[in-house]
Amino acid sequence: MDVLIVDGYNIIGAWPELQVLRDKDLAQARELLTEKMADYQAYTGSRVMIVFDAYGVQGMETKNKHRNVQVIYTREHETADERIEKLVGEIKNIKTKVYVATSDYTEQRTIFAQGAFRLSARELLIETENIESEIEQDVKVRHSVQTRAKIPIDKDVLEIFEKWRRGKK
Repeated sequence: MDVLIVDGYNIIGAWPELQVLRDKDLAQARELLTEKMADYQAYTGSRVMIVFDAYGVQGMETKNKHRNVQVIYTREHETADERIEKLVGEIKNIKTKVYVATSDYTEQRTIFAQGAFRLSARELLIETENIESEIEQDVKVRHSVQTRAKIPIDKDVLEIFEKWRRGKK
């Protein structure tokens, strides 16, 4: 199984669309990132976790799931980097490949040392854009394929049936 751990605020600060949104409404930027990661998870089959930094914010660590993506807010006096490093240590094993999405060079070196792989913010952006494009293409193909009746029926008769189905005379 592949696991992708996303450094939430690092990605928000690196993706142009999320940067603009962050400046207006940080909660919406977090929500959009979570939505994009949910699509990523659904398409790739990888487990996705997003870690948001709550360093300096009073309170306990919170975890919740949104569209099957695990969203973690670190506890007071814990950085996202520290939490990501702990998660890599907990999750990494022979059967699990762990990827960490961050452009923080120091964090990349630390997770490399733990045996995880890195995905820069730019690489993740390109990957999500490619996935969105592939989904769009799949939808277009499915819409272009006309459903065919199992029994061959004359086109005029099909039109009559379609009118009846829609309640038209």
